[in-house]
Amino acid sequence: MSQLFEISEETCINCYACVRVCPVKAIEVKAGQDFARILQNRCVGCGSCLNICPVNAVSYRSSKKNVLELLKGNEPVAAICSPSISGEFVDITDYRKFVQMIKTLGFTYVCEVTFGVDLVAREYKKLFDDFKGKYFITSMCPVVVSMVEKYHPEMVNNLAPIISPIIATAQAVHNQYGSNVRIVHIGPCIQSKEEAKLYNGKSQIDEVLTFVELRQLFEEFNINESNLEYSEFDEPIGYKGSLYPIGRGILQAVDISEDLLTGTVISANGPNNTLQALEQFETSAEMINRHFNLFYCEGCLMGPGTSKGGKKFIRRTMVVNYANKRLLTFNRKKWEENISRNEKNSYTRDFTPDDQRLPLPSQQKLEEVLKVIDKEFVGKETGCEACGYASCYDFASAVASGLAHTDMCLNFTLKNRQEYIKSLRSTNEKLAKTQEALRESEKKARIEQEAAREASETVTTMLKKLPAAVVLIDKKLKIIQSNQSFIDLLGDDALEINEIVPGLVGADLKSLVPYNIHNLFTYVLQNNSDILNRDVHYRDKLLNISVFTIRPNSIVGAVIRDMYAPAVQKEEVVKRVTEAIDRNLAMVQKIGFLLGEGASEIEQMLNSIIQTYNEGVAKAENSKTK
Repeated sequence: MSQLFEISEETCINCYACVRVCPVKAIEVKAGQDFARILQNRCVGCGSCLNICPVNAVSYRSSKKNVLELLKGNEPVAAICSPSISGEFVDITDYRKFVQMIKTLGFTYVCEVTFGVDLVAREYKKLFDDFKGKYFITSMCPVVVSMVEKYHPEMVNNLAPIISPIIATAQAVHNQYGSNVRIVHIGPCIQSKEEAKLYNGKSQIDEVLTFVELRQLFEEFNINESNLEYSEFDEPIGYKGSLYPIGRGILQAVDISEDLLTGTVISANGPNNTLQALEQFETSAEMINRHFNLFYCEGCLMGPGTSKGGKKFIRRTMVVNYANKRLLTFNRKKWEENISRNEKNSYTRDFTPDDQRLPLPSQQKLEEVLKVIDKEFVGKETGCEACGYASCYDFASAVASGLAHTDMCLNFTLKNRQEYIKSLRSTNEKLAKTQEALRESEKKARIEQEAAREASETVTTMLKKLPAAVVLIDKKLKIIQSNQSFIDLLGDDALEINEIVPGLVGADLKSLVPYNIHNLFTYVLQNNSDILNRDVHYRDKLLNISVFTIRPNSIVGAVIRDMYAPAVQKEEVVKRVTEAIDRNLAMVQKIGFLLGEGASEIEQMLNSIIQTYNEGVAKAENSKTK
């Protein structure tokens, strides 16, 4: 996986939750596409989609394999840990055990990013004290930096030209242990993986592990604190930089004032506050007359690389407690020596505009989209947001730009469904009239028609007798026949359609079941598989679905059982179906003689269903025996 974030096509359920939380609308949902897709060039790496996805379809680029390769190499490897470790690893009783756990993985040195925070904080104090009329946005949060470069490119020159604490720490570690040391950053931020790629040479960071990835490595190698000794962090040791995860912590590290009357800096944490701050800085910086210290997450306490379920204020408390504990044994003289050793390092950096703002579609194009979704008379701020966009106008703009499609509009989709049902009703009425005309004009074939009707009723009755849900599907995924158990399984929409078209005959399977179910039918149709058996979660049920070929590349059938329902003996089902076939075989053969190929195909279809189902049962029993 080369992209930072990806969405699994197989897992995605197209709920648009990721679209709703994405601050820059970097997620594309095309018409006819059963999954969302992240556009890497537009993504800012905030991880909001990762945290919100209800089915865990979003994942990010793993660094575990590369880190393990580094640890197997001949060069020493240093881990530089974010100060927010105390908020994440609350289950580890002593930070010294945490250090030893990391060294047990194979790291030569384990250092704190806290020292890099101290270095960078000094640079910010110099910048703010030397005020020359220009206000800055702190550049410590890589998400904020990416957001400015891509969506506020006019503000790039207002980003403080100072490297992040992790880069400053990497420089200090190289000074301490040599230029050949390989460095792995461990922290809560996923976008740091992209930030690290921007640097080479002395400040190079080879890989970035999230806290979640570190926990996974501990588990894979069965590393825990119970059987390990204490181990202190390696030099250089940090000072007040341990407060960095709390957003304002870096300012406190060098006593930068946030006093309401005399302070020159405003801090803002969290997605909503950060977005508002950027917008207002762009339009009203000279009115506000303050520098902005911004973190997209809640400081670094709740980053997307942390474990889910963490509580913000508990993590905040643990960070403060950890900082106080460290200060009790703080060696200021040693710290000052390390600061002096790194004073000549370069702490400056440049930023590059990367404008990803979409051109605004023409008013004509917007009105065309709004007309399609029946929203042409709504206000510019109006919208239910079910599609993931703040207003109908924003949604129309996304559709016009190719990022969305009209089916994402809930009202539009519901209207189309009602129109579909209405169309079915009208079609059925026309069909009824046609059938009446045929009955009048074909009196001579009444006997044959009656026989055919009885045969059809026999098929339907046999299907109804089966406790499992049964459906027959053609190559276009249209329903040929289904029983009541199948209709009940699908729910209210299917029941409503069944009132108009009994057995759902002719209904589109894709409109009734999710992708992970109708894709099983597609697979069997395309591959002529004898039988495909899968367990699938559907709503609050666990369904066992057996799909089998009746006519290659043309007709397939399926038997669906609710695994949570009382068990039905498979042998009894086979016995009853076989008996029904025997009782009606003579009738089916007579129908075949009267009707020819058509009724013969019905007989073949029934025999195929029984044969295939028996084979599936036999295979299942053989598997149990083995």
